[in-house]
Amino acid sequence: MDHVAQEFGVTQLRLLDAAERLYAEHGLAAVSNRQISEAAGQANTAAVSYHFGSKTDLLTAITRRHAGPIDVIRQDMLDRCRDGAPLRDRVACLVTPLTRHLDDLGPPTWYARFSEQLFTDPQLRAVVVRDGVRSPTMVRALNGLSGALPVLPPAVRLTRSEMARSLLVHVTAEHERALAHERDGGRPTWQSMSDHLVDAMVGLLVAPTTQPTA
Repeated sequence: MDHVAQEFGVTQLRLLDAAERLYAEHGLAAVSNRQISEAAGQANTAAVSYHFGSKTDLLTAITRRHAGPIDVIRQDMLDRCRDGAPLRDRVACLVTPLTRHLDDLGPPTWYARFSEQLFTDPQLRAVVVRDGVRSPTMVRALNGLSGALPVLPPAVRLTRSEMARSLLVHVTAEHERALAHERDGGRPTWQSMSDHLVDAMVGLLVAPTTQPTA
């Protein structure tokens, strides 16, 4: 994440690293700014507030730090995804940028588990994730996916979209958690897990519905 060095200083990066790891391992509510400062090796226990302001600002900085490289991957995939591309390619434009980014970071990573913690806090999620959902690449990916979906009642589409998002968040977090404790190298790679996730999400989105379609 070379662009990050231009946006954040050395101390800020250390604080972001410590916060992401602690939030991922212990949850958003259980971690104090003091703990983050100490984990980052800062003598000033108010370092987090000094550099980032509020907790929401800190969480936003963590997500923004990863959003750049994820967007670059998604943009490249979207540019190669022509009109009329199959549903699986459209789903891959949502899944693969995250898994490839996590793979590029190399072990250990904490961002998937951090995202899971953020996802389970509706109030913070609504504020922090808002900009990511509105990013040009995400809007383009979601529009492409919507155009490739079968005809379903709006309520069914919405419910399945929420289920697919939950699947992505929790499965990537669980895989990251397993990799962090893996010793024999027997877990699937991020690329393999990405394929499994895309297959599962496509199946979820096109499954027959018992809801009336009229």
